[in-house]
Amino acid sequence: MSFISTAMRSATNAPTVLTVEAILENRFYAHALKDAALKLIAMHDAAPRIVRYTADMKRWLLTQSILAFHFQRVTSPSHPGLTAAKLNALIAESKVASKNTAFAHLAEMRNYGLLVDTHESGDRRVRQLRISETAETLIREWFNEHLKSLDMLDRGTRFARSSADRRLLWYAQPRMSQSLFHDPNWTSPPQTVDAFVRTASGSNILHDLMSRVPPAKELEPRMSIGPLRIAEFFKRYAISRTHARRLFDRAHLLETCGWDLCNSGDFWLGAELIRDYRHWQAVKFAAIDEAFEWAYCHLSEPTDEQQQD
Repeated sequence: MSFISTAMRSATNAPTVLTVEAILENRFYAHALKDAALKLIAMHDAAPRIVRYTADMKRWLLTQSILAFHFQRVTSPSHPGLTAAKLNALIAESKVASKNTAFAHLAEMRNYGLLVDTHESGDRRVRQLRISETAETLIREWFNEHLKSLDMLDRGTRFARSSADRRLLWYAQPRMSQSLFHDPNWTSPPQTVDAFVRTASGSNILHDLMSRVPPAKELEPRMSIGPLRIAEFFKRYAISRTHARRLFDRAHLLETCGWDLCNSGDFWLGAELIRDYRHWQAVKFAAIDEAFEWAYCHLSEPTDEQQQD
């Protein structure tokens, strides 16, 4: 996948960024991750129909690819605009989804007002699209909430810098997206995590479960998160009871979570699932941090006109 232009791949000033290992070893990471999970769930609760477009791995990758196309067009007008054909060509390289799935995803996003026509193309047979203000507001909130969580790790100023320059999202998102798109540690997580994120709304359900883990407590083989009813999930995340039951049954077969009693009582999460989830999320946090710091350095570089002055 190559939606980052060559010119964008090298920054003259290499910033100091948090690596996956540094994030995992940070004593504040469990608290920051819980905070991030709660914010992701809150975003879902505020706009459930829209946020579901990133609630499983396939939808996440498709949506982030669409956003990257849009932002590259914003920062570089010569970059091709987003069309169904362009998206299909991009997806075909990675085999993330079928042509029909990609087209259906575009159509759904357009129906919900996340994508709108640009009316730029003179050819009526080619519909160029851009993301709507609603969609940019949501991705900016998602981006900034992750910056806040990163700031918790090192008392950083990422969120303040992002708030001061809205262009940082436009430059960072495509770079972050490409990094994660090509990282098997993100796209092919361990089976414990994969059992959730390959199903509709599975990522949100996993964030929900992990937000209930006491961050300050040492991991035990089985971590109790208190009473839990499966009805909470199919109602909150608008999935069928059957879908929710299959999801939890599949995870239980992997011995990653379950109830103390038969589908009742306290619910537990296995230490392996928690560790795998934390590593999987650390991959995303590291990619966001690298892309953000790159964008900040890129936008801080003097222009040719400034150098001449």
